[in-house]
Formats: sequence, structure tokens, C-alpha cells
Amino acid sequence: MTLWRLEWLRLARTRRLVALLCTYAFFGLAGPLTARYLAEILRAVGTEGVQVQFPEPTPADGIAQFVSNASQIGLLVVVLVAASALAFDARREMAVFLRTRVSSVRSIVLPAYGTTTAGAVAGLLVGSACAWYETTVLLGAPPAGAMLAGIAYGAVSLAFAVALVAFMAALVRSVLAAAGSALIVLLLTGVLGSATQTSRWLPTGLLGALADVTAGRPAGDYLPGLAVTLALIALALTGAVLLGDRREL
Repeated sequence: MTLWRLEWLRLARTRRLVALLCTYAFFGLAGPLTARYLAEILRAVGTEGVQVQFPEPTPADGIAQFVSNASQIGLLVVVLVAASALAFDARREMAVFLRTRVSSVRSIVLPAYGTTTAGAVAGLLVGSACAWYETTVLLGAPPAGAMLAGIAYGAVSLAFAVALVAFMAALVRSVLAAAGSALIVLLLTGVLGSATQTSRWLPTGLLGALADVTAGRPAGDYLPGLAVTLALIALALTGAVLLGDRREL
């Protein structure tokens, strides 16, 4: 059995893939629904005598609701799943089993990274498809080109998140430490991007690109961030392999 097949079986049989798909699918269906009926809900629970006015929701609002939840809860699930796959040194028996059968830790990291990224992207695709359908039914069809571009940017952002977890897992041994440190870096990156108005240059900015481009922002604005993110993915994976090869059991 190859390590690629082993990682796929671990992703599927431990229900991690199900967790990814269900998380994104739920928010894909709930996001547009929330955007469509939020005004009615707030009016129903509002204070007597106070009239609440909301603008008519648009297709961009439905997609934005999905992206808002997916970029928080969805990303959290992705990081936890990635840490459980890539922090293999946290389990000594597994580390010994894997490391004694390969000449370089690259043969372990790349299958774990590839399958986890594929699962995360699959979740994003399912969630985006649900949000696209639900938005079309409730609010109108969002631009197809903008949707596809935004989904592509989001997929690259998730690929970076998994690569970051791989790098952190090479620095620490614990699954929770790898996930926690990666989440801290992602959080600080997002705060930095918001504070300095440079989010389109950062990997975390790509995750929210779907909401922006469906709202009318040119998809080309995120090309610099795409280039930076791809470079950071390569650096993170290279660092994970180099640090992993030097680690002693």
C-alpha cells in the first residue's frame, strides 16, 4: 500500500472528509438563507414600536454570508484535520513506522499534504456549489465568472493553510500545538491585512475573495496575492521537509 493510498484511507475512514464536506455544505446552504430572511427575523424579534429598515438583499449578500462563515469555522476544521494528518511525530509508534520506511520525510509530508488539501478544496467546492444554488433560488444568480474566480482563489488559500500546518508540525510535535500555532499565524495575517489594507496581497485575503469579486471587485486585484501565496506554499513545504528530516525520534 502506497502512502498516498494510506493517507486517502485515513482521510475517508476517520470521517475527516465527511467533517470537511458537511461543514462547508451546511454554511453553503445556510448563508444565502440567512441573507434572504435576516430582515424578517430581526423584525419579528424587534422591540415594539421600533421599525427596522434593511436594504433588499442581493446575490452578493448571499455569497458573503457563506464566505464569512466558511472563512472562520470552515478554516478551523481544515486546520484541525490537517494537523491530525501532518503532525505524525505526535504519535511515536506511527512516526517510527513511517520514518523507517522512507529515505526522506518528503515521502510522508507530500501525500499527507496532498490528500488533506484535496479534501479541503472538495469541501470548499461543495459549499460553494450549495451557496451558488441557494443564492440563485432565493436572491438571483451571481456572476458565474466571478464565482469561479473566487472559488479558485479560495482553494489556493486553503492550500496555503494546510502547508502552514505542515511547517508548524515540523516545529512542534503536538497536534494541538501545530493547529494552534497555525491558527495564530493565520489570525495575525488577517489582522495585518485588514489594518494595512494589504489583504489582497496576503493568503488570508484570497479566502474572502469570493465575496468581493461577486460584489463587483475585479478578480485581477487578487493576482498579487495569488503569486505571494503560491510562493509561501512552496517555502512552507520545503521548510517542513527540511526540518522534518533533521528531527530525531
